[in-house]
Amino acid sequence: MTSRPDPQSEAAPKRGAFTRFLDAVEWLGNLLPHPVTLFAILAGLMILASGFFGGFLQVAVEDPRPEGAAGRTADGMIRAVSLMNEDGFRRIFTSLTTNFTSFAPLGVVLVAMLGVGVAEKSGLLSAAVRSIVLGANRHTVTVAVVFAGVLSNTASEMGYVVLVPLAGAVFYALGRHPLAGMAAAFAGTSGGYSANLLIGTIDPLLAGITTEAAQLIDPEYVVSAPANYFFMVASTFMITAIGSLVTIFIVEPKLGPYDSSRADPSVFDDNMMQPVSSPEKKGLMWAGIASLGVFAAMAWTLMGDELSLSLPFIGTLFSVNIPDWLPGWGALRNPETGEIFRQAPFFTGFVTWIFLFFLIVGFAYGRAAGTMKTDRDVIDGMASAISTLGLYIVLVFFAAQFVAFFGWSNLGAITAVTGAQFLIDTGLTGPAIFIGFILMCCFVNLMLGSASAQWAVTAPIFVPMLMLVGYSPEVIQAAYRIGDSSTNIITPMMSYFGLILAWMTRYDKKLGIGTVIAMMLPYSMAFLISWIALFFLWTFALGLEVGPGSPTFYPAS
Repeated sequence: MTSRPDPQSEAAPKRGAFTRFLDAVEWLGNLLPHPVTLFAILAGLMILASGFFGGFLQVAVEDPRPEGAAGRTADGMIRAVSLMNEDGFRRIFTSLTTNFTSFAPLGVVLVAMLGVGVAEKSGLLSAAVRSIVLGANRHTVTVAVVFAGVLSNTASEMGYVVLVPLAGAVFYALGRHPLAGMAAAFAGTSGGYSANLLIGTIDPLLAGITTEAAQLIDPEYVVSAPANYFFMVASTFMITAIGSLVTIFIVEPKLGPYDSSRADPSVFDDNMMQPVSSPEKKGLMWAGIASLGVFAAMAWTLMGDELSLSLPFIGTLFSVNIPDWLPGWGALRNPETGEIFRQAPFFTGFVTWIFLFFLIVGFAYGRAAGTMKTDRDVIDGMASAISTLGLYIVLVFFAAQFVAFFGWSNLGAITAVTGAQFLIDTGLTGPAIFIGFILMCCFVNLMLGSASAQWAVTAPIFVPMLMLVGYSPEVIQAAYRIGDSSTNIITPMMSYFGLILAWMTRYDKKLGIGTVIAMMLPYSMAFLISWIALFFLWTFALGLEVGPGSPTFYPAS
C-alpha cells in the first residue's frame, strides 16, 4: 500500500527542465504589455527608427522589382524615409484617421460580425453545437467534440463559451473524466483555429493583414478571404483525427479516474445538457433550407453561359445556353478573363457572402424557432455582436498606425530585401525554409497570443521577405496559421486561456496553469508535427493550391 505523500513535499514538487522552461516562457510572456500598449509602443519606436535609418544613416538598398513595376523609383533604389521631420509630422498628423479607417482587416471583421451576431442572437450556433455533441454516442463523442470545436471557429468565441463547458458536462455524464472532454473541445476550437469546412471571421481578418504586407512589394496584390480554404478543409479532418487520438490514448489515460469531490458543487448547468428542443429542431431544418438557398445563389453568380449535366461513361445528358439578359448569371467571375478563382469578385469580396450567409440562415432559424420575430431582433443581434468588438477596435487603431508608419518609412521593404538576399546567399530558399518560419511563429505565439496582433507585427517583415524568395502570400499565410494554431492551446497569452482555466477549475479546484499546459502539450506537439507534414505534402509534393486562386509561388507560374 502506498503511503500518502507528505503535504510539504506536495507543496514543493521537484521541477524538471521542461517545467522550468514553461516557467521561463510564462515569465517572459508576463513581461509583455497589453497588445494595445504594445502596438502604441511599436508605432512610437517605428518613428524613432525611421529617423535613425532614414535621416541619420540614410539607408538604401537596390529594388529587386523589374523596371516599370508599381512603386519602383526611377533610380531603382529603396531608401529609408524619416518621419522625424516636418514632412513626417504633417503626414502622421493628417493621416491618423485614414490609417485607421482604411486598415483592411477593420471593415471585413465588422461586416462579417454583423451577420454572425444575428446567427448567435437567434440561438442557431448554440443549437447547432449541441445537436452535434449531444447526438453522439459514447464511442463517437470524442470525435464529435473535436469536430464541433473546429466548426465552432466560424464564430470564434462560441467554442470557448459554449462547447468547452458542454464537453466537460457530457464526458462526466458518460462516466469519463470531464477535463478530458474539455481538453478535446479546447484542442478542436483553438488548436484547430486554422481548419474548418466554412469560412469564418478570422479568414478575412488575416487576409486583410496579409494584403497590407504583400502590397509593400506588389501594390496591386490582394489576398482573398478563402485564400487557404482548400488546405483548411483537409486540415479539418486531420485535426479531428489527431485530436481524438491524443484524447483517447494520451490525455484521458494520464488523467485517470475522476474524483468528483474536487469539483465545485454548482458545476452543472441543466440548460447546457438539455437536448435540442422541437422548436430548435424546426429552426435547424429551416436553417438548412436557407443554407441551400444561399449556396444556390453563390453558384448562380459563378455559372457560365451554359448549363449542362454530364455523367461518367454516359456523356452529356443535356446542355442549355443561358440568355445574356439573365441578370447576375456569372456576374462574380473575373470580368476580364471569365475565371472563377483568380481575381474573381466572388472571392475578393467573400466577406459579403459571410455576412449574407449568417444573416439569412440565422434569421431563418430564429423565425422558425420563435427566437426572432421582427426586424428589431435582427438589429439587436447585429448591435450585440458589434458591442463585443470594443477592445478589438482599439487594438486595430494602434495596429493600423504601426503598419502605416512601417510602410511609409520603407523599413519593411528594406528589411524584406535584406533578409531575402541573406536567404539567397546562404541557400536557404527551398521549401525547408517554411519549417523555420513555422517554428518561429510558434515561439512568437507563446508570448503574443492574439492571432491578429501577432500577424500584424510579423507579416510586414516575413510576407515581403518570402515573396522575394519566390513564395506567394497565400502560402506564407497558411504556414503562419500552422505555427499560430499549434501553440494556441499552451500559451497563457491566448485571450481565452483564462476563460478555459476558469471552466476547468470548476471540475478541479486545485487546477493551475501548469496543469492545463501539461495537459494540452501533447495536442500541440501532435498538431505541429502532423500539420507540417500535411503542408509539405499538399503544397510541394502534390503541388496543390492552398485555396481557390492561391498559387504556391510568386510570381504565379
